Amino acid sequence: MTVIDAIDRSILRELQRDGRMTATALASEVGLTVAPCHRRLKELESSGVIRGYRAEVDPAKVGLGFGAMVFVTLRETSTDAIRAFEDAVVAEPQIIEGYRLFGDPDFLLRCVAEDLPGYQRLYDQHLAALPGVAKLTSTIVMRDLKGAGGLPL
Repeated sequence: MTVIDAIDRSILRELQRDGRMTATALASEVGLTVAPCHRRLKELESSGVIRGYRAEVDPAKVGLGFGAMVFVTLRETSTDAIRAFEDAVVAEPQIIEGYRLFGDPDFLLRCVAEDLPGYQRLYDQHLAALPGVAKLTSTIVMRDLKGAGGLPL
């Protein structure tokens, strides 16, 4: 396991704020020269602390402004049933987040669609057809207050 010190936390905090920051700007923000900052950054990446980089896209501006949270209860929770369900969830592009929960329900999925009819199609054709589903409960997202922000480093 990688030991994360205060400088590493500063690097992570800055990258969560701006993942496109240059190594020079990052080094300046955390109080290092470029070479040691770059070494730390590469170690954070190779150890898996930094899992990747991506653009944050506004769903509404790409035609996916309808959001729903879907609670899922499975008929059975055997290892095979859970694996089949999880594999199908990962394969569905309109499910953008998925969490296995303790207790009831078994899973929470965050889904996007273009509009309510688009969500109904997703629900009828894909969500209801997920392996092992006993019950689906949807809650429509009224407004995204915070989104998937960075960790409190």
